[in-house]
Amino acid sequence: MFGIFMESLVIFKLYTGLKLLIVLFALSWIYLLVTEKDKRVRLLFVWAPPLIILLFLFPISRKLFVAAGLDGETYYRILWTIPMGVITAYASCRLFSRHKRIGLIITSVLVILCGSLVYKNGYISKAENLYHIPNTVIRICDLIAPEGESGQAMVVVPEELVYYVRQYNASIRMPYGREMVASQWDYYNEVYEAMEGTEIIDLEKLLEATRKEYCQYIVINPVRQVKGDPEKLGLQLLSTIDGYRVYKDPVAAAEVESWGQYYEED
Repeated sequence: MFGIFMESLVIFKLYTGLKLLIVLFALSWIYLLVTEKDKRVRLLFVWAPPLIILLFLFPISRKLFVAAGLDGETYYRILWTIPMGVITAYASCRLFSRHKRIGLIITSVLVILCGSLVYKNGYISKAENLYHIPNTVIRICDLIAPEGESGQAMVVVPEELVYYVRQYNASIRMPYGREMVASQWDYYNEVYEAMEGTEIIDLEKLLEATRKEYCQYIVINPVRQVKGDPEKLGLQLLSTIDGYRVYKDPVAAAEVESWGQYYEED
């Protein structure tokens, strides 16, 4: 039980970041504890947060969470039910409304000290277009997009592009998606293993896997090395877009085209 408690405590520390924002939340909670008179507000902003934290740290809670068939790795999401941002904002507004001058100064100083410029975050980059996805993806998708509503397009792309393809064009299908890229899922996919499982891509093995999934197109990362001659294996280089090599597999394409002819005859 103690081990479960310590693991939950570590999760809580990681969730809060142990930075000034959690201190600001604690100060806001104390301020509301002392000054807030509205019973409904106290129930939601004063009494609920510590109760949720205690239940989160209580080992039996985690056992019940897992026993209910839920993924233990998502246990931290219980902490999402604590409205930390709302409590902090509400307490700041209450302080400002009661003590306009000192409240303005304190609130401004705390926001400046505790905050950070969001544009310095490594996960944020300047949008290249209205879709907020890389221009490279748009050019690749426009190149291989199926014609007409009944057209079929299956493509295997490097994992860094997987998230973007379906955002731009849902008619382009892929043999694998986020379930293979996200580390928390331990799934097996033959195409993914051939594409990303080795340092050097074996084109012959990759083609063997992609043809089972009827992938008409294969996109190779600019920095990835490949084993085998694409032309000798029957691949056609359609274009090189920002270093990404876009190949068409005539064998898979012919198979997919035959489906359309079959449906037309029926």
